[in-house]
Amino acid sequence: MARLSVPGISHFLHSIRLDGEAGVNGPYHFQVPAIRQLREKELLFHPKVTFLVGENGSGKSTLIESIAEKLGFSIDGGTRNTNLAQHVYRSPLSSALTLSRTHLRPMDGFFLRAESYYNFATLLDEEKYGTWSYGGKSLHEQSHGEAFLATLNHRLGGNGVYVFDEPEAALSPQRQLSLLARMHDLVSEYSQFVIATHSPILMAYPEAWIYQFGPDGFERVEYEDTDHFQITRLFMNDRHSMMKRLFADRPRDD
Repeated sequence: MARLSVPGISHFLHSIRLDGEAGVNGPYHFQVPAIRQLREKELLFHPKVTFLVGENGSGKSTLIESIAEKLGFSIDGGTRNTNLAQHVYRSPLSSALTLSRTHLRPMDGFFLRAESYYNFATLLDEEKYGTWSYGGKSLHEQSHGEAFLATLNHRLGGNGVYVFDEPEAALSPQRQLSLLARMHDLVSEYSQFVIATHSPILMAYPEAWIYQFGPDGFERVEYEDTDHFQITRLFMNDRHSMMKRLFADRPRDD
């Protein structure tokens, strides 16, 4: 695909922060350390690729969902034109966040959410949105991974903002590499990605910013300093010793 004639490369999204005292005594989402920290420190986005990583419950997917909402996407995924919700939904957290943008406006956008992708595929079939921009074949007639890649290869057109929530859930390691290659194509076409992931393969994208979410909030870290990389490296270097340690303290039935 030819590059779009956009002068230079810059942010579409610049940063996100939590407004003032919003949600101080609010729902539990506001009490997650990484979310709470957004009152004191804004999270800056890399102009190309930003990863949010951390354990389950650390707030990364919660923030990804809120970013998608702020951009006008359905919380179930898709484009701004494929609203899966039966009513307009705006979470209290999303309403309390300020998303800072530049003067540039993207020509494309997509929220890819692994856990609700089946619902999105169903909507395309039921509402007759058409499958031509997804490869010409119903997403339900493909495996989960094939449907993901069809969307990536056919629907995403460049010069866009793409928000992904754990895309590796449907992808084998080999296809995660295919995702990285497709991301690189789209970045060269002036696109920006914000991705929540557990995959040490995906977060290896060159020069990406990685924010690790944890009990003390969030911090930007190098790839090799992520828990995901370190645990994977320990396991791959000596899986037998790690298995031995894991099983040593397991209770036994007498």
